[in-house]
Amino acid sequence: MSGGEVAGILVAVFWAILVSFLAVALARLAQTLRATTKLVADVTDQAVPLLADASAAVRSAQTQIERVDAIASDVQEVTSNASALSTTVASTFGGPLVKVAAFGYGVRRAVSGRKEDTPPKAPRRTVIVGRTVPGTRREKRTRGKRD
Repeated sequence: MSGGEVAGILVAVFWAILVSFLAVALARLAQTLRATTKLVADVTDQAVPLLADASAAVRSAQTQIERVDAIASDVQEVTSNASALSTTVASTFGGPLVKVAAFGYGVRRAVSGRKEDTPPKAPRRTVIVGRTVPGTRREKRTRGKRD
């Protein structure tokens, strides 16, 4: 055997080993592609019903939102009606009630004034550094000193 023949045999053996490794790799790749195809088919079979359920849930939610919107508009209308009624009642009964209360207060004051024959008290005044300050201003000053 010559050197060329040995080199040819070595190349043929390495070529055979390379082809067998490639054949094993292609077989595993084909097996992986089959598994992937099966997985995609299973996911598709399960996803279609889930999408149908999701679509039904969205439709149901839309219906509920429309109902809530109708309820909110009804509540707004009731609120405006109650506000109008409150304003009407206040304007109808509020003025006369205030007048009756004021009249009652005046009568009570007049009756209590006749029973007491004492003269009315003079308002309290406070002297601050040589000048007289009315009672309301004195209260403001003492509040400021407390703080």
